[in-house]
Amino acid sequence: MKSDFADETYFADETYFSAAFPLPFRVLTLVGLGILGWATNLHGLHVSNIDATGTLDLAHVALDGRRLTSPLPIDRRGWRHAGAPPPPHRAVYGVFAVYAGCTAVGWLAFRIATRGDAALVDGFKFVPGLAMLCVLTVLVCPFNVLHRHEREQFIQAVHRCLFPSPHRVYFSDVVFADVFTSFAKVLGDVWLSICMLMPGGSLLAQPTQEGLARWILPTLMSVPYAVRLRQCLVEYNAPGNESRRPLFNALKYASSFPVIYLSAAQRLVVSDVVALKGEAAASQPWHGEHQLFRLWLLAAAFNSLYTFWWDVTNDWGLDLLRPTHAGSGPTRHAAPPRPLLLPRLHSRSVLLKHPESSSQDDDSLDESTEHIENSNSQRAPHPYGLRPTLLFSLPVYPFAILVDLVLRLTWSVKLSSHLHSYSEGDLIIFWIELAEVVRRWMWVFLRVEWETVKEADARAPRSPPLHAIAVAGTGADRGDSFRDGISEQDEFEMVPSGASGRGAEAG
Repeated sequence: MKSDFADETYFADETYFSAAFPLPFRVLTLVGLGILGWATNLHGLHVSNIDATGTLDLAHVALDGRRLTSPLPIDRRGWRHAGAPPPPHRAVYGVFAVYAGCTAVGWLAFRIATRGDAALVDGFKFVPGLAMLCVLTVLVCPFNVLHRHEREQFIQAVHRCLFPSPHRVYFSDVVFADVFTSFAKVLGDVWLSICMLMPGGSLLAQPTQEGLARWILPTLMSVPYAVRLRQCLVEYNAPGNESRRPLFNALKYASSFPVIYLSAAQRLVVSDVVALKGEAAASQPWHGEHQLFRLWLLAAAFNSLYTFWWDVTNDWGLDLLRPTHAGSGPTRHAAPPRPLLLPRLHSRSVLLKHPESSSQDDDSLDESTEHIENSNSQRAPHPYGLRPTLLFSLPVYPFAILVDLVLRLTWSVKLSSHLHSYSEGDLIIFWIELAEVVRRWMWVFLRVEWETVKEADARAPRSPPLHAIAVAGTGADRGDSFRDGISEQDEFEMVPSGASGRGAEAG
């Protein structure tokens, strides 16, 4: 008796939630939170002194679809000083304000018209339809109003993701496409919202998908992963690429397709279970005795664990789940820079220095070598499972790993359309979608941070300063010492000489 009463109460709560906050407005809300999340991402990186504009190639991307008529900033009044551009997060905050205003006005109008009465919801379902149409109209508006520059950048980013260049993929487009994957279920909800708003549809019930129409939803949900998969293949086939990492990254996105389409095929599982157990088994989400259900479960587990491992190891550069053999073996970037550049066997001349400057140069060389050794020794130790260079506070990383693990395990629910067919799960599914948006928001911080660290390491000098190396003599002047390749196993030594350069050259 109590169980039946609890079920009726829960169903009433779900009905009230769908009536007060129907699916079209939930879609608009999640998109608005995505815009706000991106603005706070840029703002947080700016406050943390991380050059998000340079790392994301936003300056190059902004000029990608434009034609420059002059290399210098000019206007009709003549020359003007090109000051530093404002931080990009300010404009994104403005876009969010406009978007939130349009969405809030539409939702308030709907709430006032329906007054929370479920019987009036379908009579005013044109209101969320007008709100979605208004947002789309503002997005494609050609006039220079309502942050036209940012709207054009968004449309250009979508175009580059759908039709990527065969030679290069901007890092900002990679991040944008990854964020797009977190909105895969939202993209499917757009299709369901359109079906609800059509004549004969209802905002209080999931539209029926029969025949070939039932494959439209999983196909739309797989579009973001197909986009990201193609980007990985473009990176793998790039002329200068010699790594197989993009190929393994492509495998990560390809593993989402079995989860999506096996979920859509669960209707066959339900029909088989109903034939064996009766109609009561159709409302149960677990059918472990069916082989197709177990196959979907295996695909979901593989996708969740593989994507979590990739997040921690490759997207964030942390050592927690990195294989132990990955760090073994000599690597060029891990070895400290060699203090001397003249191999004894590659030069017939001795290192020539002025007698008076011999001791001074030796002291300079010792100081340079000591500085390099100290810098390498300071960077070597780091917290277990993390990495030597951390730009955020230490507690951020274990917290991010734990949250990412928990929310990655809900990946199967987010991608599985058959679990969304239960009408009593609207509230739960909305919270799962919201949690995924929060997870991606957190992911962006560490992803951009790791890319910044990698770029800084790539630009770091790998040899001692030039003032620490005294090179003279005819052999060095002619370049004989560097004519042949120098192996990493060559030994170097400094040969002091008291002879002047002229005397040695004569000899």
